[in-house]
Amino acid sequence: MKKKWLYSCIMLIILVIAIMVYDLSDSEKKDERKDGELITIGFSQVGAESDWRVANTESIKSALTEENGFQLIYSDAQQKQENQIKAIKKFIAQDVDIIAFSPVTETGWEAVLRDAKEADIPVILLDRTIDVKDKTLYTCWIGSDFEKEGIEAANWLIQYTNTAAKKNENYHVVVLQGTVGSTAEIGRTKGFFETIESHDNIEVLEIESGDFTQAKGREVMESFLKKYDDIDVVVAQNDNMAFGAIDALKTEGKKPGTEVVVVSFDAVKAAFESMIAGEMNVSVECNPLQGPKLAEIVKRVLAEEGIEKFQYMEESVFTAETAAAEIANRKY
Repeated sequence: MKKKWLYSCIMLIILVIAIMVYDLSDSEKKDERKDGELITIGFSQVGAESDWRVANTESIKSALTEENGFQLIYSDAQQKQENQIKAIKKFIAQDVDIIAFSPVTETGWEAVLRDAKEADIPVILLDRTIDVKDKTLYTCWIGSDFEKEGIEAANWLIQYTNTAAKKNENYHVVVLQGTVGSTAEIGRTKGFFETIESHDNIEVLEIESGDFTQAKGREVMESFLKKYDDIDVVVAQNDNMAFGAIDALKTEGKKPGTEVVVVSFDAVKAAFESMIAGEMNVSVECNPLQGPKLAEIVKRVLAEEGIEKFQYMEESVFTAETAAAEIANRKY
């Protein structure tokens, strides 16, 4: 009986030691993975719907290289939220150090982000924000002040309509909306409409989503031109939709940039070319070069440094008058 009791005690001690060694080994392995040469980051991109998005992806891939200390696991959601949720679940299963993503829409993220939080994996949002009750589900956001961009576009249009030659005229506006429910669409729509609200000489005839793509932008503009013969201004919530609208205007024999004013967002290099050609009047910048800032923030998060919840990119407003002087400085 004594021997049996002693044997049981020895086995129990061995089991406890084994568990402690396993936990220590696992902890050391995790510390080594996080403090080693490569930081593993899973990134889910919205898709490749625009020139801006392509530039954004390239910036991230260029910054998160092995040479810079990162192992990037990249996933293209093809503008579908279900694809992003699957990608995030996979990142969690792969036990990455950081998850970053640019959300397709603002809602529907609570469940998967709770899984990430329970797995102790920090989450960083890029470009677009999310609507969640628990703000601790993500560490920080990197991107643009979209509402401010909408205000900037509206202020330019107000100034344009108040010039001496045109101040007594009424302007009929059509708006090509981005993907409905996306952060960029929400902010730009709110900023623009709230700013023009008190200006009676600016009348919005219709607003419809072009889903941030050139093909859809052209399609929606074509439908506007069939409904209205008095369009004075097109406001496109990104450059690609503006390019589609310009194509539709030219097909109908209308002159974009002069006969019909074109207001856009993003300020990609092709937009500068369009402004120089006289076919676009203004583009409000949305800086896609977020890769270096993401790399910096990732390292600070893992080092447990205090960071601001919202990290804004530097941006400007560019007009047809300044485009020629600025185009050489464009990196996207």
